[in-house]
Amino acid sequence: MGLELYLDLLSQPCRALYIFARSNNIPFEFKRVQLTKGQHKTEEFRKVNVLMKVPALRDGSFTLAESIAILLYLVQKFKTPDHWYPSDLQKRARVDEYLSWQHANIRAKGSKLFLTKVLLPLLAGQPLPPEKLALATEELNVALKQFEEKFLQDKPFIVGSEVSLADLVALVELMQPVCAGYNLFEERPKLSAWRRRVEEAVGKQLFQEAHEEIMNIKTLTADQFAPEMMENFKQLLLKQF
Repeated sequence: MGLELYLDLLSQPCRALYIFARSNNIPFEFKRVQLTKGQHKTEEFRKVNVLMKVPALRDGSFTLAESIAILLYLVQKFKTPDHWYPSDLQKRARVDEYLSWQHANIRAKGSKLFLTKVLLPLLAGQPLPPEKLALATEELNVALKQFEEKFLQDKPFIVGSEVSLADLVALVELMQPVCAGYNLFEERPKLSAWRRRVEEAVGKQLFQEAHEEIMNIKTLTADQFAPEMMENFKQLLLKQF
């Protein structure tokens, strides 16, 4: 049995894994797990990841959860080019620094805006009050300012002159609110130029392919959700907002 990646490309971490594996010619079998259909809640998938979340990896009898852990596993198993996760101690520490920071910042704030603008109105049947949407947008803007000032600065990429895992993880997360209709790159020329460089580094066509489904997220309708998943998502979102 070869390497299997269990993914739903609506998920940002899944897209990062898909792009990384494809851009590095890592052979894998794409196992699609549709979150809206509740396929991550089946007993079959539980055998791969008891946490019942995507992404997940199976490599023979070995299974692994959590996107960052999976990325690092692929880096080391397939000996991908050094720039992705540098052997230089301080450069690697910069990648680790961003990957540690992003969970509660770019990922959390970008996801919140996406859920606010897309999923909550769809599942609850009504838009979020404007003041709550404005707050979610402002929280993301604060994280974006920190990202530019602390991590990107005036460098081509987060760790200098070459793309790394930090850049890939950052960009797929930022595409989530973009696909929800918030063009955060529009008035941020430094961020926009960085985006172009990252896309070129991984391959524009591959990047677009990975984002095709999420780019069409606004065509998603409530009847495309499994009934039990629709109710679960709805209750979860209402608790958060």
